[in-house]
Amino acid sequence: MDDLPGAFGTSASLALRFGQTIFSLASIFFMCLDVSFFTYTSFCYLVTVMGLVIPWSITLIVVDAYSVFIKCLPRQPKILLVIIVGDLVLSFLLLAAASSTASVTTVLLAAEGFCTANPCSRYQLSAAMAFFSWFLSLASSLFNLWLLPSF
Repeated sequence: MDDLPGAFGTSASLALRFGQTIFSLASIFFMCLDVSFFTYTSFCYLVTVMGLVIPWSITLIVVDAYSVFIKCLPRQPKILLVIIVGDLVLSFLLLAAASSTASVTTVLLAAEGFCTANPCSRYQLSAAMAFFSWFLSLASSLFNLWLLPSF
């Protein structure tokens, strides 16, 4: 169980965290390109969730990088449990934010005159990046959850 790919402290976990951070940064970037995103609650919710996910991911990138390059694995059950719970909570928040952003963008595109093509395409890109970030966050959480019983 120690060599489980994607588990905390492995190079696959570092890659998952790095991908999650890149997709989260891309999502918030595409959302904030348009100045009027704050007029819709679901878009503000996505920006708020990304504001939580990005520092969490960067912190775990640093810990994973330390574990991979120094070969010192901080594998205590309580630390791993905090990481699993944090990942699960943030992945559910990410799923809710990505889904609400995608649905509001679809409604805005269906209603004529509410959204021009350029901002709505950026909203769609932001929602897609949020879904990719959610997928990587959930995968990381499930790998770590699989590792937990071995302690």
